[in-house]
Amino acid sequence: MRNKLLAGIALVMTVGRVGAEEPRQISVPGNPILADGDYYSTDPAPFVADGALWILAGRDQAPPDVNDFIMGEWQLLKTDDPMSGKWTHYPDIAKPENVFAWAEEARAYAGQIIQGPDKRYYFYAPVLEKNSDAKDRFAIGVAVADSPTGPWRDAHPSGPIISQRVPIANDIQNIDPTVLIDDDGRVYLYWGTFGKLLGMELDRDMVTPKGTEQAIEGLTGFFEAPWIMKRKGIYYMLYAGNKAGPMSDCTPAVYHACIAYGTASSPMGPWTYRGVALKPVSSTTSHSGAVEYKGQWYLAYHTADAQGGGHFRRSVALDRLDWDDSVTPARIRTVVPTLRPRAPLPATRNIARAASSKASNDPVPVQYWIKSLNDGVTKAAPLPPDMWGSWSPNNPATQWIEYRWDKPVTIDGSRIWFWNDQPAGSGVGVAPPTAWHLEYWHKGWKPVPGASTYGTVPGAFQEVSFPPIRVRCLRAVMVASNDGQDRAGLAVQEWEVLAPKAVTPVIREEMEGPARSCE
Repeated sequence: MRNKLLAGIALVMTVGRVGAEEPRQISVPGNPILADGDYYSTDPAPFVADGALWILAGRDQAPPDVNDFIMGEWQLLKTDDPMSGKWTHYPDIAKPENVFAWAEEARAYAGQIIQGPDKRYYFYAPVLEKNSDAKDRFAIGVAVADSPTGPWRDAHPSGPIISQRVPIANDIQNIDPTVLIDDDGRVYLYWGTFGKLLGMELDRDMVTPKGTEQAIEGLTGFFEAPWIMKRKGIYYMLYAGNKAGPMSDCTPAVYHACIAYGTASSPMGPWTYRGVALKPVSSTTSHSGAVEYKGQWYLAYHTADAQGGGHFRRSVALDRLDWDDSVTPARIRTVVPTLRPRAPLPATRNIARAASSKASNDPVPVQYWIKSLNDGVTKAAPLPPDMWGSWSPNNPATQWIEYRWDKPVTIDGSRIWFWNDQPAGSGVGVAPPTAWHLEYWHKGWKPVPGASTYGTVPGAFQEVSFPPIRVRCLRAVMVASNDGQDRAGLAVQEWEVLAPKAVTPVIREEMEGPARSCE
């Protein structure tokens, strides 16, 4: 009923704060800014206005374990001291259907607010276009207001300024706009996703396309989320990159993204890849924006670190962005994310998080992520990087995963969580193993003695116990499901190794380097 009511209101009103909630003052001890799970915030776009630092964000509204971008409105965060933790939260500044008569409800994707030469604010917003025959109906509209909080009205009521139909036909998904007003007053708009980035000059009215769309190239691994900025005469483009692989400077898993960047001496390039500004975060998507405020640059980005957070329940964070001016062009120093203080982890028998992990299918296919094996997380609806997996066109009869500790440990049990998209006995897709067992290293790999039954049911922990044993290397060896002709792949969300008594957990940090070999 509420959605029908809003749709009706949208027919007769163009303001962007119909029924908007009142702003609230919040004081937070760190990142993410909104962390209690009441409001998720995503796709941050920072800007400076009226002497304050603002962050435009979408709002993730997906229920738990729903893997979809459900985003019905935009919100704002405002502070005059980013490091103080004091913010004003404007929960609902606009909904697509209330601003653009030609837009469908929801799908309030990543936009940007920028102040124009007329001192008004322009909001570049990707929304779904109604009654469009385009293959992909995402389009970019422009709204205008006298204040960042609105009310917002359509600056181009005849429809979007960018779509697969206007100003000229294109075949990309038209989202993630970012805008630069250059020193000479010329206006440039960039947008794109799925590896395709376009750019175009706009007229000085901030709305009318000028010239033609141009492909932006040279940004290695570009996936989506461009952010244009300029510093000391050099143009910088931040973007979500997913050049994946075990030796990648960006990300080991293709579902994850880093924030990479490139530079150019003119707005349309040529662009040169320069490196990584932010390594992958806890959400699979990564989206950032950067701005200078009171002489200091800041990077806004999102993570899955809020209470109840996830890949589709993300939350905005903000950290300092620093420059290395000893090189030309200046290098962006890799941003190290900060977190709110957290309570110590409770004592646990699981000591897997202190181990390094290996697998028989090294290098692991880039859709999976071996570090998810011992991250302490299981999900009802995981994405591929939430697990280790082995699927390939030709799956072997057995596979193994392995933990190595720096020093010997005493263990008496293990728990493993198998994932599947096909039933037991299948020869295709990913199925639970036909059987599995544990082996430890002692002058060669030997079965763990006295082990109880090894269960193979997916979607829950399968626990095995055995008399205490001292080990430094442990393997889970799995036999692939098969239909008599073909074999299925294997996947594990989490693999725990249990000590006889609970201890304070130790988490092995990535920078500690590889563990010693088992020999």
